[in-house]
Amino acid sequence: MLWQLTQMLWVGGLWLLHIGLLPVLGQIGLAPLLIDEIAGALNTLMVGFATASVIFQALVLVQAEGLASLWRDIRGQLLLMALYGCAMYFAVRFGWPQALHWQLFSYLVLGFSGLVLVMQPVPGWSVRVREAHP
Repeated sequence: MLWQLTQMLWVGGLWLLHIGLLPVLGQIGLAPLLIDEIAGALNTLMVGFATASVIFQALVLVQAEGLASLWRDIRGQLLLMALYGCAMYFAVRFGWPQALHWQLFSYLVLGFSGLVLVMQPVPGWSVRVREAHP
């Protein structure tokens, strides 16, 4: 259950920010520079939250499936890709702040990794189904 809650918060938050909140701010008539400032602050906060959530989900996966699941399981690979997206976002944000296209790319890597991760089964559930129906 923690897996699903954490996943809903970080993946849903990432996409809601860009598909829901930022376009609405433009529709209500805020100045574009103000929207850019709000987007920059919220993106950084959201990626930071996603980083903590991805690490938590990786720990849940390792506990349920073992350490090798980070490399062999698609969920582990997606979590590692999302963690890479977070690291790349912060490295570009603080190391090369004028490269906005790389920040957007790393944000998209994080977002699409999360979307594909949502479609994967929850760790440990397949075992419970087998135990319930021998």
